[in-house]
Amino acid sequence: METLVWTENGMTRHARWHSETGVPTPQRVEVVDDALKADVAYKLARKGVALLWRGDYHNARQLLRALGKRADREANRRGRDERGSAAERFLAHRRQRARRAKILGSLIVVLDDGAHLRLRRAPDVASACHQAYGVLAEDMCVSLNELSGVLSAAQWQEKGVEIQALGARIHPGYGVFSPVRGEYVDLVDQAPIPTGARTAFDLGTGTGVLAVILARRGLAAVTATDINPRAVTCARDNVERFGYTDRIRVEEADLFPSGGQADLIVCNPPWLPSTPTSDLEKGVYDPDSDMLKRYLAGLGSRLAPGGEGWLIISNLAEELGLRGRDELPMRISEAGLRVLGHLDTTPRHPRAQDESDPLHVARSREVTTLWRLALDPD
Repeated sequence: METLVWTENGMTRHARWHSETGVPTPQRVEVVDDALKADVAYKLARKGVALLWRGDYHNARQLLRALGKRADREANRRGRDERGSAAERFLAHRRQRARRAKILGSLIVVLDDGAHLRLRRAPDVASACHQAYGVLAEDMCVSLNELSGVLSAAQWQEKGVEIQALGARIHPGYGVFSPVRGEYVDLVDQAPIPTGARTAFDLGTGTGVLAVILARRGLAAVTATDINPRAVTCARDNVERFGYTDRIRVEEADLFPSGGQADLIVCNPPWLPSTPTSDLEKGVYDPDSDMLKRYLAGLGSRLAPGGEGWLIISNLAEELGLRGRDELPMRISEAGLRVLGHLDTTPRHPRAQDESDPLHVARSREVTTLWRLALDPD
């Protein structure tokens, strides 16, 4: 547990430091309030100074937006100078996003041991913070940007995300990847269930949405796994909401469950081989496509006779030049698997049509595919 130390009103103060993205404890802290100008704040943030806010809450939110605008302008200036391949542009984009996150993360606040934010006009954040962090035993410092994410996640958890295939809402928890891209859910809802299949694994279940789809389609026993404890809790909550506790078991595991085989094994691994900066980003980024590789390598021994493995993955990594176009077919073949068929769909999210997106060309060509895999008898 790391401790943030600062001087305020001539006294030494301290609080637990927390960062979901693993930002180290700031070494330089300045106590600031409503008198701080955005340009001064931006210069301090670029130097790595943490700005401990003691002013009005809504003014802090305005300052956060002002910092974001300045970071975006700087990124746009850098972007005009960026050239190279799609992969190089992607890496440059990731670096720009990291610089922006660092700037926004410089504005920090203190939560007391009751998870209250003692600022003028501050909302009641205690319930949302307890959902995200658990019970606080002492004062804790977090970035205002992170706290904003906690509050947004609490709203999403309460409201839920509409899933067309279910005709109902899935409720994502804090730090759990939300199924806002419904096309991959639709693929699992549309693919033909193997004849006679009764058991299934849903690997990397997240909110549990695919496990619920499988149970709804008639699978009698579904084991859903996730390595993230928050996802396990979230998936169990959603399974209970849909009344499938007798058919879906959620297990904390790194990919495959502790034992056994299944007639159908479904995996929607992170689509981009890059390093995530938080648990939430692990739903998108996976260093060296580790989860994809382990899924294909382990599928043969965990499939029941006559079973199928469903791999749901986008070709965005190929379009960005992050993975070779022959790599996936090669890995499928090397794992002793064959392709029975596939279903394709195109993305519906707004960024696919956003020409201002630096990755627009690749996104406009993106296709999401459900690959139906089986053991190669040869």
